[in-house]
Amino acid sequence: MGSALPQIDFQKQKNVAQALRAFLPERCVLWQEEDTRPYECDGLTAYRRLPMVVALPETEEQVQRILRTCHALGVPVVPRGAGTGLSGGALPLGDGVLLSLAKFMRVVRVDPLARIAVVQPGVRNAAISDVVAPFGLYYAPDPSSQIACSIGGNVAENSGGVHCLKYGLTVHNVLRVKGYTMQGEEVDFGSEALDAPGYDLLALVIGSEGLLAVITGVTVKLLPKTEAARVIMASFDDVQKAGDAVAAVIGAGIIPAGLEMMDKPATLAVEQFVHAGYDLEAAVILLCESDGSVEEVEEEISKMKEVLRAAGATRLAVSRDEAERLRFWSGRKAAFPAVGRISPDYYCMDGTIPKKRLGEVLNFIGSLEKKYGLRCPNVFHAGDGNLHPLILFDANDADQLKRTEEFAAEVLEKCIEVGGTITGEHGVGVEKIDQMCLQFGTAELEIFHSIKRAFDPKGLLNPGKAVPALSRCAEFGRMHVHAGKLDHPALPRF
Repeated sequence: MGSALPQIDFQKQKNVAQALRAFLPERCVLWQEEDTRPYECDGLTAYRRLPMVVALPETEEQVQRILRTCHALGVPVVPRGAGTGLSGGALPLGDGVLLSLAKFMRVVRVDPLARIAVVQPGVRNAAISDVVAPFGLYYAPDPSSQIACSIGGNVAENSGGVHCLKYGLTVHNVLRVKGYTMQGEEVDFGSEALDAPGYDLLALVIGSEGLLAVITGVTVKLLPKTEAARVIMASFDDVQKAGDAVAAVIGAGIIPAGLEMMDKPATLAVEQFVHAGYDLEAAVILLCESDGSVEEVEEEISKMKEVLRAAGATRLAVSRDEAERLRFWSGRKAAFPAVGRISPDYYCMDGTIPKKRLGEVLNFIGSLEKKYGLRCPNVFHAGDGNLHPLILFDANDADQLKRTEEFAAEVLEKCIEVGGTITGEHGVGVEKIDQMCLQFGTAELEIFHSIKRAFDPKGLLNPGKAVPALSRCAEFGRMHVHAGKLDHPALPRF
């Protein structure tokens, strides 16, 4: 994690809590350890830190006053949604305020004719589709944590989901974002129209991981429910064949609604948990979904079966009804909790690679399992090359945690080496901040810092996340040189 963590200054804690209680109800300001402990981490539980103070505003005016107060006091602020993030983006600061938007849970407006919904940031992803279902509409991005994750967090991380191949990430399904800068200035990005004047700042704020603004309102696009949908479960006896099959499907001009891959260790864990009906003899399975009209689905399913057979599929099973389709997907959606049943802890990775390199990278991950003595089931969005290796370890064993971090670092560096990126949808947070030094050079990081300064000159909003300081990258580069990685293909020169 790098430098020493700041300890809580109890006098400062008292002063900040008093300043916030001047305009917030007592229930909205937490500072006793037993009250702040639940906020010590997000979904990446390997890294924990007690916040100095937790603020739970109930109105936008309170959010604005919290930010203005903290800005005046020079106190850093970490925004938090549902806490389901997997990169430490909501890891609190021992000398700062954790600003939770959990109470912002209202669906403000639904316009079924314009096919939009205006929601507060604490609204759960799945709840949006539930609310608009009577109009025959739904919200497309569907992260595996959609029953719990909030739309504000989805915007901050630019979340995806199993259907992002066809329907896009959060950035493709959000029209407008409202919020406040660290100075308490109200900002409004995008519009309900097809376009907005000026630079595309909407795309800039989506995926900005809480570094630029605190989100208080989101306008999302809604899609009509499709008439039909079916899923193929394709079995393969070899990882490379399955990787080649993914490329073959896309190469055939087919864009499935979803194209997911799970290896044998993952399917074994999932089947014990949800009984999805997976082929447990296969080395790898692919889930390929088609949706649209009944005729479109039948034609596309037929084409995909041809491509998958030609690519070496040993078995093909097509969902016979909606219940079986949902059962196939339930296994993929439950993959993370399933592996949580077979290991004390797991480290969920997130990187993206060119689809044609899937087999190579999966074999590389297999070699790392032997190198570090750790198991690593794989579940991921194969259609867009977004990997989710799940490294199994025991966080109570310091050596296992160290080996897990080294394992994860090698996976991310391999992603860069083959022409991919260190994240697909989980963000950078604190987890991958060192690998940002490999992904980008000095000039690019300087631009990122310039953007940050334009929104937050004092650097008080979610500091230490996503974009590393150049000094940190210089140290990271020296460590790589010392470790004999001077010729790493992605290593920048600082």
